[in-house]
Amino acid sequence: MRIFDPHIHMTSRTTDDYEAMYTAGVRAVVEPAFWLGQPRTSPDTFVDYFDSLLGWEPYRASQFGIRHHCTIALNPKEAGDPRCRPVLDLVPRYLAKDGVVAVGEVGYDSMTPEEDEAFAAQLEMARNADLPVLVHTPHRDKAAGTRRSLDVVRESGLPPERVLIDHLNETTVAMVKESGCWMGFSVYPDTKMDEDRMVRILKEYGTERMLVNSAADWGRSDPLKTRRVGEAMLAAGFTDVDVETVLWDNPVAFYAQSGRLDLAEAEPAACYAGNTIERGG
Repeated sequence: MRIFDPHIHMTSRTTDDYEAMYTAGVRAVVEPAFWLGQPRTSPDTFVDYFDSLLGWEPYRASQFGIRHHCTIALNPKEAGDPRCRPVLDLVPRYLAKDGVVAVGEVGYDSMTPEEDEAFAAQLEMARNADLPVLVHTPHRDKAAGTRRSLDVVRESGLPPERVLIDHLNETTVAMVKESGCWMGFSVYPDTKMDEDRMVRILKEYGTERMLVNSAADWGRSDPLKTRRVGEAMLAAGFTDVDVETVLWDNPVAFYAQSGRLDLAEAEPAACYAGNTIERGG
């Protein structure tokens, strides 16, 4: 089973996770810029973070045979923090970098006017940079937040096929499918979505424009949930081709719109053989 996890926060994960992911079939990932769990107090901290997404993390992933790409944005959680707003001036510089395959995560956390402004501004940046967009839908009032997100996308003039609406569930998938945008589902141990529900959604709505991710981060999450969805699909009667469509072909098709997707096979580095890691210092 070949897997492309289109939304996973590897900065929060361990080298053991990379090893387990490779063994499970993961060969490529996209890491969206997100909230690290504690408020950042200066735009300079975003510079360091963005640099790590473009430098250190792709290198670390490559040691385990996994291709790493990222998306860049001021995330919705911090879009309303006046200490973070100047990051919007930095984002266009990073959108020009190789390895950046979309603008994201953008969208809503609490659906405030400040989030409205940051969302619209970054959709315009995506137009200017000719990049697709990864949209975060809010965890509270999911249906209203998704409808509002779709309205803002339409107002931006971006083609729907350039937009991935993420963190969907049973209450929101139909409206996104009708919009023409791509549909993203984050499979978690306790919240958002699980394997069985995901299979039921795929049975009802099909595999076209469907992406499944683990969105694994610093909270309770599982970077192998993509594999578990594939296994659940097979157990439910889906074919190997169906699984390949959802877990590989669809994320490749979406992020390839950036013109920057590099899926050349990476081999695990010898320095990690036998669980031995070379460290500086």
